[in-house]
Amino acid sequence: MLAIIDFKAGNLTSVKLALDAIGVTGTITSDPKTVAIAERVIFPGVGAAGAAMQNLRNFGLDDALRDIARRGVPLLGICVGMQVLLDFSEEDGGTEMLGLIHGRVVRFSPTNFWDKVPQIGWNSVCWSLENADSVFLQNITNSSDFYFVHSYYPVPVQSSHILAQTNYAGVTFASILQYENIIATQFHPEKSGKIGLQFLENFVKQ
Repeated sequence: MLAIIDFKAGNLTSVKLALDAIGVTGTITSDPKTVAIAERVIFPGVGAAGAAMQNLRNFGLDDALRDIARRGVPLLGICVGMQVLLDFSEEDGGTEMLGLIHGRVVRFSPTNFWDKVPQIGWNSVCWSLENADSVFLQNITNSSDFYFVHSYYPVPVQSSHILAQTNYAGVTFASILQYENIIATQFHPEKSGKIGLQFLENFVKQ
């Protein structure tokens, strides 16, 4: 069973429809007990860090996510669902996050008038040769475009956790993170057409 976390800040319908498109059934849930028995978990997110963390705590999903991460259950975080996996976000005056990947989430500070915040639209996702054989990147061409909507971006402590990067507003930021059983994207694979579906299929098959 694949659980899609419902913490009242997610892009749930789009994620479920994307999974349907690749022949995978996803169960939308805010029940920690359902999450606990899932074989895979997708943690999508749209919204602000403070509200996201509060809702996770209200449902008891914060501890459920820490538990599945510790047990090695494959976990995919998307957008805010990626950012919440880190230690701390600058958003909402400073928010303590789940701490599953060490690092911070910071806001874009563009100096060019044309670099709008939030970044909304398609941008290239690039990886190094050493990451080219990653199971999550199979059948995806390097520098493919994915769809982004975000004002903040992750800064992991360890560069080895960066699977791919993207340039925007004068910053090269981590657009895919991987740490053990956790994979996370700043972009929205469920909104990224065929290439996004391929990424989701890679996650489901890994």
